[in-house]
Amino acid sequence: MNTSTASTYLNDLSEPPSREPSAELHRYQDVVALFDAAFKESENTRLIKGEGEPEYIPANDQCDFHQVIFAHGYYASALHEIAHWCIAGKARRLLNDYGYWYCPDGRNEAEQKAFEKVEVKPQAIEWAFSVAANKRFRVSTDNLNGEQGDTQAFTLEVHQQVLRYLRDGFPPRAALFIDALTEFYGTAALNIEQFRLPNEWSNSQSEDLL
Repeated sequence: MNTSTASTYLNDLSEPPSREPSAELHRYQDVVALFDAAFKESENTRLIKGEGEPEYIPANDQCDFHQVIFAHGYYASALHEIAHWCIAGKARRLLNDYGYWYCPDGRNEAEQKAFEKVEVKPQAIEWAFSVAANKRFRVSTDNLNGEQGDTQAFTLEVHQQVLRYLRDGFPPRAALFIDALTEFYGTAALNIEQFRLPNEWSNSQSEDLL
């Protein structure tokens, strides 16, 4: 999904580590290796560093495996595209970009609301990936040149979805990849305390899910 190259970032939401990890800690090559180890054989799918916009391309006459393509070697883009792949059903994984039409930057209010609706779950999973990798996460509205909408409400929705996943379980492929990241980076098992909102925000809606 083309949502990671020109994003508008809202807030650093992950609890910052006691010592900020160096850039060398988060190499896209490691994410590629972890993804391929987990899914290359079982799902015939590989994570590919792209030179342009992110894209999902199913196996075809030119390539006999499915490709999750992320943007320009960006670590966050890799996590974001993996998150989309983790919630795409079997039928959608046979379609370019999972059969979704992407509305580019510059969306109006109605288009932005539709965009955010389908971004809640993948961004919740991306947040979990980031915590597992000990990397700061930023919610993204990806609409630099258009209507920003209610960014706090969107952030709260993403947070609520993270809490639902913690309570009810993550999608199977997402859970598997979280485990891979946790083992590789030596992080703790995911828990509620790792997913915080800014102190000044009222998050009573989220607390209802605990």
